[in-house]
Amino acid sequence: MSSPARVIGIVIGAFAILGIGVYAPAMLLGPLPAVTVETVAGAAELPASAPLTLPESGASALAVLDDGGEASVLATAGDEAVVPMGGAAKLVTVLATLESLPLPAPGDGEGPLIKIGPADYTDYLRYEADGSRALQVSPGDSWSERDVVRAILLTSSNNHADTLARWAFGTVDAYVEGANAWLADAGFESTTVADTTGLSGDNVTTTEELARLTALVLDDPSLAAMLDDPGKAVLGSHSAPDLVDRDSSDGVREITRSYTDQAGLSSVFTTEIRVNGADAPTRAIGVMLLMPDYETLDPAIEAAVASLSASAAPVTVIAQGTAYATATSAWGTSSDLVATVDRAEAPWGSSIGEASISVEPFTTSSSARDVGRVTVATGADEVSSPLRLSTEIRDPGPIWRLTHPFPVINAFIEAQG
Repeated sequence: MSSPARVIGIVIGAFAILGIGVYAPAMLLGPLPAVTVETVAGAAELPASAPLTLPESGASALAVLDDGGEASVLATAGDEAVVPMGGAAKLVTVLATLESLPLPAPGDGEGPLIKIGPADYTDYLRYEADGSRALQVSPGDSWSERDVVRAILLTSSNNHADTLARWAFGTVDAYVEGANAWLADAGFESTTVADTTGLSGDNVTTTEELARLTALVLDDPSLAAMLDDPGKAVLGSHSAPDLVDRDSSDGVREITRSYTDQAGLSSVFTTEIRVNGADAPTRAIGVMLLMPDYETLDPAIEAAVASLSASAAPVTVIAQGTAYATATSAWGTSSDLVATVDRAEAPWGSSIGEASISVEPFTTSSSARDVGRVTVATGADEVSSPLRLSTEIRDPGPIWRLTHPFPVINAFIEAQG
């Protein structure tokens, strides 16, 4: 019969064997708990962006063209509702026509000939008598499609707008129906036309949609070539004096400039803005409608362009080495999560957003691998940088593992789930 001492010895020995054979391997080989991550409040002082300047009166917008040639609206001011667009309606006349009857590429011909008939000549006489913009035509003349479009874009000729619409659609009424269908199909929900010229107050749009329409004009190589070099025309072309662009050498190209009783003064313009580090300049678009007078309009254009240049100056949004968070292990080791690269952006007047942190769960890591990412919104865009530890977080070693079973067991359970 075994003595009590022997029984106790056997039990202790059994637990020792289990401890050596089960507990120790489990603790030494089991997973470690993931680090906890806490963001650093006010990790980086947010840079200020130069504001965009738009007039308080009327309705206006500024936009830049993205890599796909679409307008990205930066700012709007004044009346954001649907308003009369004045002579900018002629952009719809041109775009809706060229959708089905496109111009040849520059240098590839002048397009079909358009015969000037009695209705075209009557239009010229009527607009001339009314004091509206008109460019002389004579019955029996033939104008190429390119010449007619040049007359509309450069001279803002009302009679040529009617001529183009009749040639393409049969009648002006048919044009109005077809152009509004084209606008709807193209996603312009607030833009409608009532004639080819913009003289009617029922030609309406928003400044944002007019910026998008202007982007379509600039994206057409033939139309862009006319605006970039208005004096260039093939031998024998009909004259179309550039009466739209204002007389200046400030790099601003006005695409429309008009006055009607309903729309007041209106201007749609474009310019190129240099951004430091960019391979090519950025094309910007400005829209100003319902302007009360030239003393308001012209300084407003100058101020808007100056503010675009100022807001295009890149600012450092993320600075290399900045700590955006702290990682702390269950065994007490801490390390900062720092940005690995500088990120600068042209904010175009937008406010810089707060930094957001994303970190994949980890237990240990060197300071040479990415463990997360910091992202900062900059208006419609965002910039980001990988995050790395400032100092490595190592395995705590066997003593800590053997003396802290519960964190290891919990990590094992979580790993199974």
